[in-house]
Amino acid sequence: MAEHTSRNSASAVLTNLVRLLPDLEPLYKDIHAHPELSMHETRTAGIAADRLRKAGYEVTTGVGKTGVVGLLRNGEGPTVMLRADMDALPIAENTGLAYASRISAKDAEGNTVPVGHMCGHDMHIAWLVGAATLLSQARDAWKGTLMAVFQPGEETAQGAQAMIDDGLLKRFPTPDVVLGQHVMVGPAGTVAGSAGPITSAADSLQIRLFGRGAHGSMPQASIDPVVMAASVVLRLQTIVSREVAANDAAVVTVGVLQAGTKENVIPDDAIIKLNVRTFDAGVRKHVLAAIERIVNAEAEASGAPRKPEITPLDRYPLNVNDETASNRIAEAFRGYFSADRMKHTGPAPASEDFGCFGTAWQVPSVFWFVGGNDPKTYAEAKAAGKLNELPVNHSPQFAPVLHPTLETGVEALVVGALAWLGPS
Repeated sequence: MAEHTSRNSASAVLTNLVRLLPDLEPLYKDIHAHPELSMHETRTAGIAADRLRKAGYEVTTGVGKTGVVGLLRNGEGPTVMLRADMDALPIAENTGLAYASRISAKDAEGNTVPVGHMCGHDMHIAWLVGAATLLSQARDAWKGTLMAVFQPGEETAQGAQAMIDDGLLKRFPTPDVVLGQHVMVGPAGTVAGSAGPITSAADSLQIRLFGRGAHGSMPQASIDPVVMAASVVLRLQTIVSREVAANDAAVVTVGVLQAGTKENVIPDDAIIKLNVRTFDAGVRKHVLAAIERIVNAEAEASGAPRKPEITPLDRYPLNVNDETASNRIAEAFRGYFSADRMKHTGPAPASEDFGCFGTAWQVPSVFWFVGGNDPKTYAEAKAAGKLNELPVNHSPQFAPVLHPTLETGVEALVVGALAWLGPS
């Protein structure tokens, strides 16, 4: 009976979705064409705030620099937080879309870089605007308080913590649950999730190796940091293959290797930047310790004049879906979505700072995925064993198919929120 009532509430709220789509589609395209880098989402935040105000929300801007919080109080009942991230990436878009980004901007180091929504946060914004609008239009179908949070700086792991540090917990009601979602590779129209770990912990590090420069024709006068860096990179690959158990999981990826400016000059130093993904606190501790051990040992073996500098760049927490809340979401989804639209997924090696909110408030949180690929294209790639060839998040070619991805994300947020808020 409860599931049936919840389904009726969802249907009542979502009845206006078809009429809202002609407004949400240009909103999505506009945000896609005007991406902004992490912690600089001023235009995007302004659009989100304006949409919330028009829908009747109490709006607070500038939370954690560019974050936006909207509150819709609709009588006594639970408080549900829905979160969308807003930032884009320093990537040149190569999708060929008519509304593709042609934006460039200054990054944190002052370099001019291309900017593109190559992770789908533009879709997340449109989803939350849509869900917040529909829930406001159908207040007779639910009771409680809806908190819509548009978060900056997810790509740099700054935004969630910045909002928390700016008094999020004291300035706004404590939610009963925190809900979020992400567009990912998968057939559009589907939702996927599971209880337990859902996205990995991530640690990014910069390693500076010190050598002694010399002329390329006189290597005996040098301590070559390029060779040292090459040895480090190769040895780091043994951590996962030889130090992590087969039934555990870890990823160690070197994404940057920089040294020198000219082919006949041995430089003084080399820079390595790497990223670690883990799903277990013990594995994380071991991998990070192994990186430090290998880096220092290779430097010592090379006769480096000083110890390497190992500098943390950013860190994402392990994102764990609360089991009870996840089961509640799954039940609500089963009551609305057909069986072929619901998928079970294990933890993804991608990382998110979404979990910071539930941890800070000490309340349950649930995060799930929404497919963004044309279903026919996805099915053909799967049948041909070529799923790895589909553009993934952070690829210059990543572009979710607009429909039914747009509708599905709005539906999922509404149905999820109503698992706590509905019926009135």
